[in-house]
Amino acid sequence: MRVAASIMVLVLFILPLFAASAAARVKTVIAVTKGSAAEPIVRELQEWIRIQSLKKKSGFAHPSLFILSEDRIPILQKQFKTSIPFIRLEYSGRLITFASGAVLSMSNSKALLEKFQQAAFRIKDHPLLRFLKQASSWIWGLPLIILLLGTGLYLTVRLRFIQFRGLRKALHLAFVVRSEKDGEGDINHFQALMTALAATVGTGNIVGVAGAVSIGGPGALFWMWMTGFLGMATKYAEAVLAVKYREKDDKDEMCGGPMYYLSRGLKQHWLGVLFAIFAAIAAFGIGNMVQSNSIAAAANSSFGISPGVIGAILMVLTGLVIIGGIKEIGKVTAVLVPFMIVAYVLGGLIILLLNAGKVPGAFALVFKGAFAPLAAAGGVAGFTVMKAINKGVSRGIFSNESGMGSAPIAAAAAKTKSPTTQALVSMTQTFIDTIIVCTITGLVIIISGLWKDQSLKGLLLTNKAFSWGFSGGDIIVSFGIIFFAFSTILGWFYYGERSVLFLMGRKAILPYKTLWVGAVLLGAILKLDLVWTFSDVMNGLMVFPNLVGLIGLSGIIAHETKEYFSRPFIKEECL
Repeated sequence: MRVAASIMVLVLFILPLFAASAAARVKTVIAVTKGSAAEPIVRELQEWIRIQSLKKKSGFAHPSLFILSEDRIPILQKQFKTSIPFIRLEYSGRLITFASGAVLSMSNSKALLEKFQQAAFRIKDHPLLRFLKQASSWIWGLPLIILLLGTGLYLTVRLRFIQFRGLRKALHLAFVVRSEKDGEGDINHFQALMTALAATVGTGNIVGVAGAVSIGGPGALFWMWMTGFLGMATKYAEAVLAVKYREKDDKDEMCGGPMYYLSRGLKQHWLGVLFAIFAAIAAFGIGNMVQSNSIAAAANSSFGISPGVIGAILMVLTGLVIIGGIKEIGKVTAVLVPFMIVAYVLGGLIILLLNAGKVPGAFALVFKGAFAPLAAAGGVAGFTVMKAINKGVSRGIFSNESGMGSAPIAAAAAKTKSPTTQALVSMTQTFIDTIIVCTITGLVIIISGLWKDQSLKGLLLTNKAFSWGFSGGDIIVSFGIIFFAFSTILGWFYYGERSVLFLMGRKAILPYKTLWVGAVLLGAILKLDLVWTFSDVMNGLMVFPNLVGLIGLSGIIAHETKEYFSRPFIKEECL
């Protein structure tokens, strides 16, 4: 009865988000970059909007239409504080080329109107969405960023710069040793690392980096590096505690993570319960529906496949993998994650090699922008140091998830005899995510020069930058989004499942799996502004109890580290 009631509460948390999203009304602004050539389609579009606005259930409210030149877009965006979407068009004869790369003839009015509808209409803020945005802004504000970085700095000093002295050993364990024969656990070091990377390396490495650089300038990349550097110590500390305080469930599988070290180590069970609740709910947003929505959008934009078809395929694939539990997830991610990271990084490296002469200048911009303001083009406000710090740090935290408490749940499943061994492996996760993958994305965007174009944001900016690098570069980005997002669905399922197991026991796992698979389909076909913001709030709330555990148990972390590195053969390997 208790399990059924708990699941009902979880469902009631999620369903109102769908209802609110469906009921929300829409605001529209369309920016046509070349007015004279656009007049025929503008008149047709105006009539179409008028008809749609008369329909009771159309969802459109007070549409507006703007015809303006290219240089007016940044000014209008600033005026509307970028809260209103824009379509950018280019013309050649009777062909219209959209910013996404799609080319349609003006004679094909039906297809054009559908394209306008997809690109220009969005959810107007629902009252609940406005409240959640305010809550997210407060939770993820300056105090939390300082707390996260401060904890990372404290652990870095207390662990004697583990990022430097342990990195060589960590990479050796992760990619050469890969497993321990006599260690207890469910999956080997490499599989645990890939499962954690599956949940971490995702849209943040493509969309998040683009957002940081386009708003904060190239200097934002430097502050992402600093976040990654401190985050490596935080990730190491999380994994030490996850392995030390893990326990076996009724199926003889390992269970660990912040909920366990808060309960067993810090002796604060209520904090463990809070963390598990936040994680179980957040998983449906950042780890599920937002990801399936990103996959559907990328597949629809690049290949014209219906979101419903993509959702159904994802639902089946996800179900087939998660039925096997952590062992099956570990096997799949051990193949999928290395492939997707290597393919994406190689694509970026090719662009950097083809433009090797521009790379030193890009690094110069990164270091200059980190400490001095940079001018912007077109009379738009420039890139300040505070913007660089704010966006670099916040997007860096979102990308590598250090301090959030999600990754140690996977680390706890690793076969190992020592908490420190797996912690070193887990530390490489932040190194790969931020120092390698985010750097590749950032440098490609910077050398392309497109970061100065304030009409390009997020995925569109990264797509354009890779297309600038070589023909077909945008396909690498599209496949990157698809594979990264799918692997995130798998990794975050395990985090959510372990959280539900801690809260409700084994009987709740099957209903949770059912909800999870269904949410994958819903995420692909629904508008998710509200779900995304709600999961942002839950992610932020996960951080607070986790950091309490890390600081409160930092003495245990330091003791385990000192004991491990005092072994003679470990000293030699780290020299």
